[in-house]
Amino acid sequence: MKDIKRLKIIIKGAVQGVGFRPFIYRLATELNLKGWVNNSASGVFIEVEATRTILEQFLSRIPQEKPPISQINTIETSWLNPVNYTNFEIRHSSSGDKTAIILPDLATCYDCLQEIFDPNNRRYLYPFTNCTNCGPRYTIIEELPYDRPKTSMKEFTMCKECQEEYENPLNRRFHAQPNACPKCGPKLQLWNPKGEVLATENNALEESITALKAGNILAVKGLGGFQLIVDARNNQAVKQLRQRKHRPDKPFALMYASLDDIKVDCKVSDLEQQLLTSPQAPIVLIKRNKNSDHLSPNIAPNNPYLGVMLPSTPLHHLLLHKIDFPIVATSGNIASEPICIDNEEALQRLGNIADLFLVHNRSIIRPVDDSVVRVMGGREMIIRRARGYAPFPIQIDEQLLSKYKQNSQSIPNILAVGGHLKNTVAILKNNQVFISQHIGDLSTVEALKSFNQVMDSLKQLYEFEPDIIVCDKHPDYVSSQYAKAQNLPLFTVQHHYAHTLSCMANNNLKPPVLGVAWDGTGYGDNNTIWGGEFILIADNNYQRIAHFKPFKLPGGEQAVKDPRRIALSLLYAVFEDYNSLKLPFLETISSKELNLVKQMLSRNLNTPLTSSVGRFFDGVAAMIGICEKISFEGQGAINLEYAINDVNIQANYPYEIIELDYPLVIDWELIIKGIIEDILQNLSHQEIATKFHNTLVEIIIDVAQKTKENNILLTGGCFQNKYLTERTILRLKQEKLHPFWHKNVPPNDGGIALGQIIASIIEK
Repeated sequence: MKDIKRLKIIIKGAVQGVGFRPFIYRLATELNLKGWVNNSASGVFIEVEATRTILEQFLSRIPQEKPPISQINTIETSWLNPVNYTNFEIRHSSSGDKTAIILPDLATCYDCLQEIFDPNNRRYLYPFTNCTNCGPRYTIIEELPYDRPKTSMKEFTMCKECQEEYENPLNRRFHAQPNACPKCGPKLQLWNPKGEVLATENNALEESITALKAGNILAVKGLGGFQLIVDARNNQAVKQLRQRKHRPDKPFALMYASLDDIKVDCKVSDLEQQLLTSPQAPIVLIKRNKNSDHLSPNIAPNNPYLGVMLPSTPLHHLLLHKIDFPIVATSGNIASEPICIDNEEALQRLGNIADLFLVHNRSIIRPVDDSVVRVMGGREMIIRRARGYAPFPIQIDEQLLSKYKQNSQSIPNILAVGGHLKNTVAILKNNQVFISQHIGDLSTVEALKSFNQVMDSLKQLYEFEPDIIVCDKHPDYVSSQYAKAQNLPLFTVQHHYAHTLSCMANNNLKPPVLGVAWDGTGYGDNNTIWGGEFILIADNNYQRIAHFKPFKLPGGEQAVKDPRRIALSLLYAVFEDYNSLKLPFLETISSKELNLVKQMLSRNLNTPLTSSVGRFFDGVAAMIGICEKISFEGQGAINLEYAINDVNIQANYPYEIIELDYPLVIDWELIIKGIIEDILQNLSHQEIATKFHNTLVEIIIDVAQKTKENNILLTGGCFQNKYLTERTILRLKQEKLHPFWHKNVPPNDGGIALGQIIASIIEK
């Protein structure tokens, strides 16, 4: 037996909660190996003994045959002298450095779905059915390693049958931490707004379905928090939900029972179908069909797209199984607040919105909203990163971290606190950035509370104490103020530089790159509001290589909410006497306000300057009469994009680039003159919107060619615009340039935290 060897293997990646240990057990048993496997706080540890030939075969088969939802980042091996193991076993988890990847919550798998609709199965109609291939993960875990006593399932003692499944390595529920059945698991209840129990278990489900059919608003406790649900065909019910939720215009998401049902209302591409049916099961923005008029017009007013998803939990499958219509499924919150996760909290915060509450007694450890994805340039782009994706980490290129190794330094723990809108936070531990789920806008007390809870949660999960804290340069951001109060080494990062670095890291690139960073607001290095930036990154520094000519925002924040003021500012810069122009949108503004804004502009009273392309979009949208007031961020830009509606127009407006010195200045006065001329010629909204977008694309091409940089990054909230992004990609490729855009990190401020961490690394 001298040829027997012992092989020690450490596997890191998404290898916990995915059936990895039973997979290793089955493979080792098949090859007659002796030894053990266990979970640790940093990954999966294996020791096996056999001949070297057999062990090498075992090692090569692991990445080839691993569970499909797992992901291996690294496999470390070492050959040791044998210790003569007599069998192969799955050992209890061990502690240690907490770097294991926690899997996001996953949509119900095919096998579990078959069980809940099989009358002969003991889990028939059970809304908390799951296995190692699906179900809650991130929303129930308290700390690593991922074991049942460290999850919110610790409150439920498994019955004999469930325990047998849990302990059987050949069962797909082997060590499925949320494993449960009707006998021993969580239970449903239906409450009224006073918290009185109206029904339990299946009766609660049946009465909820009856309430939906009657047009009631139902608050449902899902995987990561409460959702507000209503019949999507019932216009009065949808209008009532808008009124109660204080959400006048922003589109609602829809949930359908099946893919075939979605295809009735939407034009679903192959990639969109893959996304809808994936384990992540996000909301996907899809072009609607013309025959979708059975839906309430208040779901997505004047919007050619619908945000649609399939059920992601057994509870949602059961709700939709007995109704023959799609439902609105929107976050359980009031506008700008985080979603509710606690039953009592939901009664308090949603009591004036929901008619009934479908709740359960499994605690949600952290709020996780539904993710939103849009197909962009032939691949998916995450717009809101939450359920199904968070907190899956981004691997940092080893070269970026090489300076620490060269100086024999350990990589510091870095906490990045993101921006103010669409906030996420992130931590760097070793070579991985763990980005939190979407938190939202930090403008309310509830949002700030959630911001602190999410940060504490990440720290606890990974036993993480930051050595450095990174924030946005804007001094008034709540996140920046938090960072400054922590008494830690502080690193501030310019907003659009962070956007560009986020896109660079998301595409695994290294400098030099040219970032086109366009959004609504970002604090500039010259203390003005930026947002139409071209950022050149070379090695460990950046340069603002070009930007849009600044314009005034009369009334500051008031102009953001009333984009007609931005339109007046743009007109004043070109014509001054805008009262004499016979533009239809001017008739919607009183003469008193027209004169007031003119005085503000002429005297520079409360008129901060901005170079923002997002605000430029708002001004043009107001000017042509498709957006008078803003009730949610990006509304003007969205209306302008949707005005295009598949028209094939190649024309664009003239513009100038002032090249006296860097940064180049993009002068938009000729664009405004061209738009005014087209309005007075009664050109359609469709034609004006298309020409405007085409002009922005040509500006990108022009600046890219002048700077002679080949790798062009498209980042910032403006590149959630499908027409703008895809036409830019096309034109860059035509000019033999290399476009890069976001994939699994949002282009909006949800990706800022990643960029902040990269900045703190490369500028060390």
